[in-house]
Amino acid sequence: MDKMINTIEWLAAMFVGIVALNIFIAVVLRKFFNTSIPDSYDFGRMLLGILIFWGIAATSYRGGHITVDLVWTAASPRMKRWIDVFATLVLLFVVAVQTATLFDKVRGTYVDHVLTYDMNIPTWPFYAVAWAGDVSAVVLIAIRTYRLIFHPELLHDEKPEQKADE
Repeated sequence: MDKMINTIEWLAAMFVGIVALNIFIAVVLRKFFNTSIPDSYDFGRMLLGILIFWGIAATSYRGGHITVDLVWTAASPRMKRWIDVFATLVLLFVVAVQTATLFDKVRGTYVDHVLTYDMNIPTWPFYAVAWAGDVSAVVLIAIRTYRLIFHPELLHDEKPEQKADE
């Protein structure tokens, strides 16, 4: 499972690089050569959507995203674990519903044959890649939930206290 988790995180990082490269090339072409990449805006918009959904997948498992919870901080270790399990189950439900609705969007863009403006490229594959990121998020949150309940020692949560000490 750790190999799959690392692969998903690397894919999310790769999409960050692709979005940055698209923006950099578009700016350089516009500034120095007075031209642009056809459909640069459409690509950037859809790549940013892909990045967001794959980013959700990457942050959902590690639990290293920004959180503020005074109740959790004051709770006992046993209560903290129950809060974590409950919060992860709620997150799993929300992201699963989001995944189902995003699939409907993928299907809709495919059926409606939605195309980019300049080159008339179908947009549904971009939506499908974003949906795959959302599916990955559901899988990773399910793995996190399983590990929280049965094997909490396998989680690699980043604790704010540890970051402050470094």
